[in-house]
Amino acid sequence: MDSVRMVTQWPAEHVAVAVVNADGTVLGGHGPQDRPFKLASVTKLLTAYAVLIAVEEGAVEWDDPAGPPDSTIRHLIAHASGLAFDSDMVQARPGERRIYSNTGFSVLADAVSKAAGMTFADYLTEAVFTPLGMRDSRLDGSAGAGAVSTCADLVRFAAELQAPRLIDPATLAEATGRAAFPGLDGVLPGFGRQRPNDWGLGFELRDGKDPHWTGRTSSPRTFGHFGQSGTFLWVDPAAGCACVALTDKPFGEWAAAAWPTFTDAVLAELRS
Repeated sequence: MDSVRMVTQWPAEHVAVAVVNADGTVLGGHGPQDRPFKLASVTKLLTAYAVLIAVEEGAVEWDDPAGPPDSTIRHLIAHASGLAFDSDMVQARPGERRIYSNTGFSVLADAVSKAAGMTFADYLTEAVFTPLGMRDSRLDGSAGAGAVSTCADLVRFAAELQAPRLIDPATLAEATGRAAFPGLDGVLPGFGRQRPNDWGLGFELRDGKDPHWTGRTSSPRTFGHFGQSGTFLWVDPAAGCACVALTDKPFGEWAAAAWPTFTDAVLAELRS
């Protein structure tokens, strides 16, 4: 794919990208596929997937109390618990606002860890990394922002998000195909207040958000996440593909401008 070479214009020392279809075939790639990168909040996709597995295994249930009073596992994974971004402060009642929260994901991981009887890092490895062959991935820090991985490993994960083997497809459809606590307003980090700021079960939903880090031609069904370390992973079911991009240049104005243009070019090339 010619479009993937657009990343050579990005202001990062190291960039690795890949476009992958549902069977795991890489349609195009550029850069060091096996180089480890810090994922920042793309970590949340991996954590969310481990939670989906934990729910299917019966280790936790969506309505289990967790976090602030009246909050549940479902509230935490959908950024609707009322917890602040990076502290234990409660800023709203559960289900009233979409407050993007790293703390919420740490509380979520603690609940799974307690139920599974192991550290969350070990659970993530056993539930997601090992069965998908993600040998170069690990959780070094928080469940919301502490993972390290490679483009090659995330290609495997992106294939799983399009044709799940570890969970029931209906579970993935619930997590990515409709909003949890729909209609809540909130701030999408880096892109301002969104009305609504719909989110799935751990997966950010494209819907009609504007501005956004995906493309203007991305379908409303697109889901995924980006990270402040200069990383993203999106899946566009309408296009039948996913895209992974990892850099060592922190998110900023460069990314807000470059990523949508890049995504639109990838989608246009796939349609041609």
